[in-house]
Amino acid sequence: GSGRMLLLLLLALLGPAGCPRTEPLSGSSQEPLFRGADRYDFAVVVPAGAVECFWQFSHQGGKFFFSYEVQRATGIGNSRDILVTASDPSGFQLGLSKDVRGQINFLTKDTGFYQLCLDNQQNHFGFMQVYLNFGVYYDDFNTEQQQPAERKELNDTLEAIGVSIQRLQIHTFHMWRFYNFARMRKGADSFLLEANYNYVNWWSMAQSCVIVLSGVLQLCFLKRLFHAQTSGSQKC
Repeated sequence: GSGRMLLLLLLALLGPAGCPRTEPLSGSSQEPLFRGADRYDFAVVVPAGAVECFWQFSHQGGKFFFSYEVQRATGIGNSRDILVTASDPSGFQLGLSKDVRGQINFLTKDTGFYQLCLDNQQNHFGFMQVYLNFGVYYDDFNTEQQQPAERKELNDTLEAIGVSIQRLQIHTFHMWRFYNFARMRKGADSFLLEANYNYVNWWSMAQSCVIVLSGVLQLCFLKRLFHAQTSGSQKC
């Protein structure tokens, strides 16, 4: 118990600080660069008055996509609008969105880390849960690891098969993206339905308590009234 808590505390103190990055892995400069994971989809909670940022690595010529949806929000007014920005490795802003849901898409002109930030500073009293779907894809897969001499040796049949496979991969990838859009909307609708259900339950309970309390007060008032009338008639 206490030993495990101490170990977790040490790992938190010794671990890397700051916002998460997605970076390539390469043992040496001569080895081909490993892209790592190019696509992510997850939900993140942005605290009240806070900014959460993420970095996604991309090579030059990639197609960067980013979509989000605020699934639930707390605080005064329950406003679900959040400010989302995307910037290139030099810090230049490439896109901005301020809504319940949105998309930011662009071509990566430079190789490096692209920054995505979720700004919840306007909401000082409640958090927001945001579902994210972002990443990079390339029209020509594994172009770095394929040598020009090997391309010349390929016959027309194999080359056509390779092009068809690449197109199939891209179409499958876009199907996965649209599936994630549906997941985001379904998740937001589920949280909204749950919030409305809890609201209706609490409101019904409050109304029931008010009705019962008003009935008890009316009964007490009538009892006092009859008691006062009975005392007056006995004195006469």
